[in-house]
This record gives sequence, structure tokens and C-alpha cells, in this order.
Amino acid sequence: MSKHQLYYGDNLEILQQHVSDESVNLIYIDPPFNTGKIQQRTEIQVEPDADGDRVGFQGKTYRTRTGKTTHYTDKFENSDAYLQFLRPRFEEAYRVLHPHGSFFLHIDYREVHYCKVMLDEIFGREAFVNEIIWAYDYGGRSKSRWPAKHDNILWYVKTPDHYTFNFDEMDRIPYMAPGLVSKAKAARGKTPTDVWWHTIVATNGGEKTGYPTQKPLGVLNRVVKVHSSPGDTLLDFFAGSGTLGESAALHNRSSVLIDNNISAIKQIMNRLALYGVELINVDDAALSTHRVE
Repeated sequence: MSKHQLYYGDNLEILQQHVSDESVNLIYIDPPFNTGKIQQRTEIQVEPDADGDRVGFQGKTYRTRTGKTTHYTDKFENSDAYLQFLRPRFEEAYRVLHPHGSFFLHIDYREVHYCKVMLDEIFGREAFVNEIIWAYDYGGRSKSRWPAKHDNILWYVKTPDHYTFNFDEMDRIPYMAPGLVSKAKAARGKTPTDVWWHTIVATNGGEKTGYPTQKPLGVLNRVVKVHSSPGDTLLDFFAGSGTLGESAALHNRSSVLIDNNISAIKQIMNRLALYGVELINVDDAALSTHRVE
């Protein structure tokens, strides 16, 4: 039976003091992207109203009601400070990763090049397997440059010639020109490439938690199913909304989640309540000032 541990506190200290050498089969992290902005998300609800402020499908009108807003600051003094923050955490990731395990870094175009050079130093250039592009289509479109509509996911392994890759667990995708292949192939679909087209988490969808940078469960499910096996332990030390934890629970894996944002802790506790998540507080003074329900 899978188990799920949620740590509240500084992820570097928790990794150093609470996670054993080579004890984790898969690591996925989605750290702050160093955008220099305050990331925030306001929950909204809509209801039919003839005099509403929002127009939807087929011209129907709706009244918008706003809910709570969550936010965090995604800003470091400069790129060097950001990389100095990440390096010891990447080194800890290497230490705790199982010899047959994989490490995934989800980042964006601003810092991916610097992060890759650093990870090449820590894991070794031969340990780099893929750069995966998660492509989506939402938001505004700049008139002064090509709009950025993708994130980068770097995949490294601990042992280049021996790692988990469950090819048969890979979800298949439709052929873009199904008429050019046999009916059997069209029905089966094709395997994805290193470009993953997947929508963001729908604003009004059931998956939405309200966390500002929540990543889609579909993207994490693909990582979890292919790069780990039932019974494995998964780690996310920038846990955010807890998507990795939910994916682990859905696929009979255990998870270790770490975050120092009380909003994230609350979101994860609610999201994983059905799976028996255990909250481990390593800083009594910090958590005592908050109420986690």
C-alpha cells in the first residue's frame, strides 16, 4: 500500500536530514521559474445571469463571483542568486536518487540553459537523456515577439545504461493524418515524442486547486507511469499543489512531498486527504502560527 509524507519547511534542510541516500526512484520538481513576478491566481465561479458580466458559448451570459487569491513571489536578485539557490538542492537530488532512478526538472526558457549546464556537472553529461517540451496554447499573444507557449522538462538518470522506462505504459496519441496509416494503427494511436501537447489545467475544471502554478495531472501521469513502477517512492521537493502526489497515489506509488508555503500545504492536505497523507512538521514554531485544516 502506498504512503504519502508531506513535509512543511525548508526543502534543503529536509532533504539533508530526512531523506536517505538512494531511497527515491523518481524525482520531479517544478521550482520557481525566476520570472521576477508575483505569481497569483484568483478563484472564480460563474452562474447563468441574463445581465451578467461574462459572455460564453453560444452568447450565453454569466455572472462572475471571485473567491480567494493565492500568490507567491517568483523573484531572485539575479540569475546567479537563483542558480546558487538551486545547486545544493540539485546535489541533494542526486544523492537521494536510486541508481536506476530518473530526475525531471520542469523549468522555462529563461533559466533552462543555465540549469542544464549545472545538471551536466552534477549528474554528468552522459546522464542527460531528453529535453521534453510541454506545449500549450493559452493566454495573451505578444505583438513584439513570438509568444512563449511552452515549458522545458529536463530528464536525467542516475545510471545511463540502467534506468526505468516502461514503454508499454506510455499513453498513445492520435495520428495527425490517420488516413495515411492502416485502420489498426489509427485506432491504436502512436507513441508521443519529446514534444508533449497538453492543455493547462482548466480554470473551471474539477482538477483545479487554485494554486497559481498548478501543472496538469495528465503531464505528471505520463512521467509517473513510464519512469517508475508500482511500489516505488516518488519525490517532489517543490510540491506546490501536490500534482505529483496525486499521480503517485493514483498509480500505486508512494510520495514524499516538501514545501515551505502554507497555502501549498493546505492544498496538498485537501487534495490527498483520501489517500492518507501524513503531515510532518520540522519547524513547530513556523507551523504553530498557521492553522492547517
